Amino acid sequence: MTGRVVLVGAGPGDPGLLTLRGRDWLASADVVLYDALVDTRLLALARETAELRLVGRRHGLEVSSQAEVNEMMIRYALDGRVVVRLKGGDPFLFGRGGEEVEACRLAGVDCEVIPGVSSALAVPALAGIPLTHRDYASSVTILTGRSGKGREGREPDWAALAVSGSTMVWLMGMLKADYIVEHLLAAGMDAATPAAAVVRGSTAAQASVLCSLEELPGRLRSSKLRPPGVLVIGEVVKLGSEGGSWEKRPLFGRRIVVTRAAEQAASFCSRLEQLGAEAVEYPVIETQPITEGPDIDRLLPLLSSFDLLVFTSVNGVNCFFDLLAAANTDLRELAGVDIAAIGPATAAAIEARGLRVAFQPQRYRAEELADALGDVAGKRVLIARAELAREVLPDTLAERSAVVEILPVYRSVIPRATGRFEELGEVDMVTFASPSALQHFDELNDGRAAELLAGKAVAVIGPVTAEALVDKGITPDVLPDEWTTAGMAVAIESYFANQQGLP
Repeated sequence: MTGRVVLVGAGPGDPGLLTLRGRDWLASADVVLYDALVDTRLLALARETAELRLVGRRHGLEVSSQAEVNEMMIRYALDGRVVVRLKGGDPFLFGRGGEEVEACRLAGVDCEVIPGVSSALAVPALAGIPLTHRDYASSVTILTGRSGKGREGREPDWAALAVSGSTMVWLMGMLKADYIVEHLLAAGMDAATPAAAVVRGSTAAQASVLCSLEELPGRLRSSKLRPPGVLVIGEVVKLGSEGGSWEKRPLFGRRIVVTRAAEQAASFCSRLEQLGAEAVEYPVIETQPITEGPDIDRLLPLLSSFDLLVFTSVNGVNCFFDLLAAANTDLRELAGVDIAAIGPATAAAIEARGLRVAFQPQRYRAEELADALGDVAGKRVLIARAELAREVLPDTLAERSAVVEILPVYRSVIPRATGRFEELGEVDMVTFASPSALQHFDELNDGRAAELLAGKAVAVIGPVTAEALVDKGITPDVLPDEWTTAGMAVAIESYFANQQGLP
């Protein structure tokens, strides 16, 4: 693909509000130039080889001037690279996107614009405020609290605004609320006109106040709300409620640390975020496939000789079948082999490959799986698993006269890029989905797991992980009835609901 610039609107804050087209361009970009208010989780959508550069400004602190941003976009594009200019909200609404398109056009660079969800529309909606309503307002006026170049001294028509009946939405107006309210009141606007301020809209830190126009500056000071935020003034505000449905979600405002491997954290984080939490990824495990070794050389040619193939994790499933593909092993070698899985996620990973799971325990642990397999005397059993794992399952099967072979298909290591736990700041809860996650957490933090988790709620996926915590002197607060990440999310919701009900 020849060089080009694509302006992508990142939306108001929540990464889930990025458009599908924006996601696709991020995935194909060679360079991503992003604003300071863009949620950096979106950068994970870019490919590993993409160059990522922060170029925006925040509260007047400028990383790169607009002229420098324009020069970078054009230089990269003329060098034949695909440049995504990732901008908060919508590129063309007070985002200087028009200037960037103009610069590209003058330089002869192809430029495309992918609209984004603007905070002017999304943030009031998340606070329960409809900008138009047949009984209250039939128009919307969107204004900025910051003047652009060449506009110094130019003021809105305050008198016209005061009598228009239009809903006013002010972007970048939080720090000028006193000025805005003073001029609207001086122009004759009713002091009792409903008004609202919503900060950090669409994120887990969203907060809002609803009051009268006259009270707005004082409420902002007393509540200590700070930018970025949106001001809404007009009769429609009375239809909202302080907090709105967004802020009333069961885990809203909770920061929950997820220690799963980066490639496995996404679905669990998504569940927590749907419940209102800020899910903080702290990957303490990285999966490394094992692609060669004496066990592989010895056991792969013997697959058809086994009666039973057992998987204890999704990682084991994926690495095993990747290993078969790399070795050009025909799946028909498994035609007469029954397959067992320790839990629903593992079973789903197997079935996604067109294979049927013959055995799955009702409770997702090795001891239960051994019982579910029934009479295994004389049967040849192959367990595809991690290099280091609990020996309960193979030992139990061997005690029941099975012939057990272990095929290590992956190992769990500590990611080199993961930093110290203290760097995450204040958190409400830390979650663990395996004993190895706890062990790596402890090693990453110089054996201080018990100290660092003191005073914080801890959730585990099941009793095996709970036992590992207890062995380190840590008592888990959350142990779900269903030993899955979905069950853990339900249990976490229940835990915090009970906490709120305490005196």
